[in-house]
Amino acid sequence: MASGGGQKVVLITGCSSGIGLRIAVLLARDEQKRYHVNNAGVGLLGPVESISMDEMKRVFETNFFGTVRMIKEVMPDMKKRQAGHIIVMSSVMGLQGVVFNDVYTASKFAIEGFCESMAVQLLKFNVKLSLIEPGPVHTEFETKMMEEVAKMEYPGADPDTVRYFKDVYVPSSIDIFEAMGQTPDDIAKCTKKVIETSQPRFRNLTNSLYTPIVAMKYADETGGLSVQTFYNLLFNFGSLMHISMSILKCLTCNCLRRRTISPD
Repeated sequence: MASGGGQKVVLITGCSSGIGLRIAVLLARDEQKRYHVNNAGVGLLGPVESISMDEMKRVFETNFFGTVRMIKEVMPDMKKRQAGHIIVMSSVMGLQGVVFNDVYTASKFAIEGFCESMAVQLLKFNVKLSLIEPGPVHTEFETKMMEEVAKMEYPGADPDTVRYFKDVYVPSSIDIFEAMGQTPDDIAKCTKKVIETSQPRFRNLTNSLYTPIVAMKYADETGGLSVQTFYNLLFNFGSLMHISMSILKCLTCNCLRRRTISPD
């Protein structure tokens, strides 16, 4: 979160590792601005039948209510001064639901809805609100989580669902991460641009490869197009998707890729 008025002071949520840490390091290197850093955020993956209500509440407590509490703390002063810029780390999963990420996706949808509503009111007070929406990001957390979920048991879920999760979703997810994943530095650079631009956008996708997916969702108001497309990709065209991701990985190697969208 960035507050306006002369020298900028930035409070970031999520800086013990991964994206938040890279943002903190990048901003700390800037000699012309002053930044204060803080953060939190959790993920949850697997068949929803095997996830307890307490685990679901923990995700919402951190990802949604934690963010809302922070906004409530800084918003009154910004409105009073009629200046400021609130930046929230969301996810492309706040725009597009992803199978077996049901609870995490729901927490990000909640953030997107809350912020979209707040952005209208805040404009009246000259306070800007921006969402950063990464797709897959290569972090130690994600790597460890993918290794663990393949070994876990999922009590409460039927055998077919567990098989679809372990044998279909997990391999496909790994392919997508390898082909389309960004680094925390990519997200940090995009966030820094959003902080420093004079006319920040409300939504900021960090990965241009996800633009067609978002466009597809909004092209069909019934939602059927995106649901059917993701179903086919996962369950009917898994082999084709694996080949496509392998090709995409080659095309987006370090020497060719340009994944971060500038907020200009």
